[in-house]
Amino acid sequence: MAELRGSYTVTYTPFTEGGDAIDFAALEKFIDWQIEEGSHGLIALGSIGQFLAIDDDERTAIVETYVKKCKSRVPVLVGTMNARTENAVRYSREAEALGAQGIMITPPYYYTPTEDEIFEYYRQVSEAISIPIMLYNNPITTNVDMSAAFVAKLTKNFENIRYIKEASGTADRCYEIAQLTDGVMNCFAGGRTYECMLFGAEGYVSPPGNWAPKQSAIMMDSFAAGDRATAKWLSDKFTAISKVTGAGHPAYGHSCYGREQIKWSGHDLGDPRAPITSFKALGKEGTDRMAQVRPLYDEIRAFDIAKKAAAQ
Repeated sequence: MAELRGSYTVTYTPFTEGGDAIDFAALEKFIDWQIEEGSHGLIALGSIGQFLAIDDDERTAIVETYVKKCKSRVPVLVGTMNARTENAVRYSREAEALGAQGIMITPPYYYTPTEDEIFEYYRQVSEAISIPIMLYNNPITTNVDMSAAFVAKLTKNFENIRYIKEASGTADRCYEIAQLTDGVMNCFAGGRTYECMLFGAEGYVSPPGNWAPKQSAIMMDSFAAGDRATAKWLSDKFTAISKVTGAGHPAYGHSCYGREQIKWSGHDLGDPRAPITSFKALGKEGTDRMAQVRPLYDEIRAFDIAKKAAAQ
């Protein structure tokens, strides 16, 4: 089983004007840039990729594009979560058949399922594929918080469940999971990145990687090399931007801000699909928040580990 480590950009899905279609030309250009900038891996069709707003034909074409463009350069994971178990299984099988190196998958959302129901859901997915499974613990969107003990149970029962995006907001959960699984389960931070690394996270499912892929990778590499000061500085800057753009916007309602920052990096992925708000619709609120973000963005994008070393 491949070892997954570092900064994995969970990508926005590019749309044409009005969200009518997938902008595959923009997607291919964006994937190439991500790899050139040093992303350790990519995750398609996560939450900010608006997997819920993608139909099945679009899903297939998107996964094919990621696999083709990434080839053997970086691993590709695919979000395959669905409220219906049969669909989650079908999407997971398709991801493996098309050449993805793994899947990322929440428990069934909306229904607030029991642990027994979640276990059965993951059993069917696990038995349908052989590629690695990254659990995605996101209580905000699924209404369930998978405890460390339950994660350990899944890890013990299914040998391809070896990764978790831990987005409960509790950094020490990474440590607890590692303890209860004897280090077999590998945590990826889903927030509070530096704190999660202190508690043993080996990777980061990175929204900022969309507009700062190099710096997201540097953050993870620096921590692994023992340079905690650099890792903390970058993590704190990413958090500061998230606080500005997230204020007043529940969950993923602020994702249009990320798309605007991507434009600053030279890539236009269009507006999100409805019902997510477009940046233009925010009016003065949007421009005011982005005015606060720009100095932080510029600081992050200007950071380069080589420049830092030369200055010391």
